Amino acid sequence: MLKDIDAVIFDLDGTLVDSMWMWKAIDIEYLARFGIEFPPDLQKNIEGMSFSETARYFKDTFKIPDSLEKIKSDWNRMAWDKYENEVPLKEGVSELLAYLRENNIPAGIATSNSRELVDLIIGRHNIGDYFASIRTSCEVEKGKPAPDIYLLVARDLKVEPARCLVFEDIIQGIMAAKNARMKVCAVYDKFSENEEEEKIRLADYYIRSFFEILR
Repeated sequence: MLKDIDAVIFDLDGTLVDSMWMWKAIDIEYLARFGIEFPPDLQKNIEGMSFSETARYFKDTFKIPDSLEKIKSDWNRMAWDKYENEVPLKEGVSELLAYLRENNIPAGIATSNSRELVDLIIGRHNIGDYFASIRTSCEVEKGKPAPDIYLLVARDLKVEPARCLVFEDIIQGIMAAKNARMKVCAVYDKFSENEEEEKIRLADYYIRSFFEILR
């Protein structure tokens, strides 16, 4: 999988850390504040969007009276304790990051999450030093499935997109990396297990644990 690869780029939520489970609960609680029932297709509709794009979607779709900054600030506050105390690294992450460093393969993160929560979870697990680039989709024009975020991280790493390997857990993210002309390994996550067959079809590789690479 790492043959002819000059850099590795990771998505964050559902890929490096086990956090996707909590966002539905946050969305349900947040919408309830405005007397709005959680739509069953909401998670699918916002998949891949940047934190800012998601805030705009909520404001426009549900007619939220608050500003975009207030919406994002409220979400950060609601997620903070969970990221600090309840979100672990996925299995084999520490070992793979150490392997990449030992073999001089640069690594980056391309995430749709907020900068505040990204910095929190990376600091909490003390893995920031493994990454030469950490970018959020709020820094580019379009979120996933557009390739913008992955192309930005590849530029940071000074690597041709075709020589990057991306790890992703959701379909929109896999499509973003493929649209950037990168190799993609889909990662198992319980949140998206109902889309497992489609993830396998779209990606170049598929793993249930990062230990599979190290073996």
